[in-house]
Amino acid sequence: MRTEEPILSLFSGVGGIEHGLRMAGLRNTVGFYESWPSAQAVLKDRFKKIPQYGDIASMTNFHGAQLVTAGFPCTDLSQAGRTVGLDGAASGLIRRVLELLSREKPDWLLIENVPNMLHLSSGRALAEIVYAIQDAGYDWAYRVMDSRAFGLPQRRRRVYLLASRVHDPAAVLFRSDMPSIRKDGGAAGARLDAFGFYWTEGNRGIGWAIDAIPTLKGSTTVSIPSPPAVWLPQAALGHKIVRPSIASAERLQGLPEGWTSAAPIRDRWKLLGNAVSAPAARWIGEGLMAIPDPSLVDGLPRSLQTDGARWPLAAHHRDGKTWRTNVSEWPTPPSGRHRHLSTLLRTYGSEPLSFRATRGFRDRLVRSKLRYSEDFMRDLNEHVTAMKV
Repeated sequence: MRTEEPILSLFSGVGGIEHGLRMAGLRNTVGFYESWPSAQAVLKDRFKKIPQYGDIASMTNFHGAQLVTAGFPCTDLSQAGRTVGLDGAASGLIRRVLELLSREKPDWLLIENVPNMLHLSSGRALAEIVYAIQDAGYDWAYRVMDSRAFGLPQRRRRVYLLASRVHDPAAVLFRSDMPSIRKDGGAAGARLDAFGFYWTEGNRGIGWAIDAIPTLKGSTTVSIPSPPAVWLPQAALGHKIVRPSIASAERLQGLPEGWTSAAPIRDRWKLLGNAVSAPAARWIGEGLMAIPDPSLVDGLPRSLQTDGARWPLAAHHRDGKTWRTNVSEWPTPPSGRHRHLSTLLRTYGSEPLSFRATRGFRDRLVRSKLRYSEDFMRDLNEHVTAMKV
């Protein structure tokens, strides 16, 4: 792609994809489709001169865009959501995009969503999407990528699907592979001074993450903003169990501090939980600018995908064939100035988890059959005591 080619943003949220593409040099966004007023306020603040067109249901064309981006709602696809697939009112909106694809024929389409779409109802949602893309005359490739690969201390796994009618999209998504996961689940180079977990859970799992938080979510089973908590075993009493500040949450998505300041504080947490990690979009954008040699894909370990088989973590379709591709979730090794979670929290802020939240989590954990370290339980107990005073 060239820098001047037009880009249309659908399901824009707070513009995480567009911010990442801009960092890669792709800056010609011609419009946003976003229906939530709080997200609209952020887009207006951060992309002042770019038109907003409201609800995607009103969309009749792609405004001449050569790249269309769509981080569409995961509400009906995620494990924490309604799990009804594309038949749901929210996630099903991607069908409107697919309907227009064969008529509008942009050069590129970029889609982002949760990995559960690979498995839900035997991968029916993904199958519907890729078959529609094929019918429109496009090749496609997808890859599950972890945001930690881009220097963010957030374990956030997402499916990035790229389709094109002018180039092999697999050459962009599979152009590099740097497996960087340790046996303990931490990223290569992770420190043992910060551990993220979901304080809203504790019965069947807690989302334990080393030198990272588990995935920021757009919503939880509780009705209050509830970002993951962090255990800092080397911190002072009363500050060993904390939750990130809103500024830290913005940095955890690769966005500048204050990016969502135009939205109400309560909505900012949900906006960030729904956002696309900007550095992941930047990496894809850099590939779109470079257009790697398609022949590199032929040298990758791969096998034909058979009808009805479970969808793998990476696959691509070219010349009428669909291939399972053996690449990892780590296109780049972890790097970046704020890669370590404890450093990020010191720089951008955190606050102690409340007495009630910590006590509730601790009590659920004690009643569960989950394994945990004695040091973690000791610090939970001490934090409960400190916060009660």
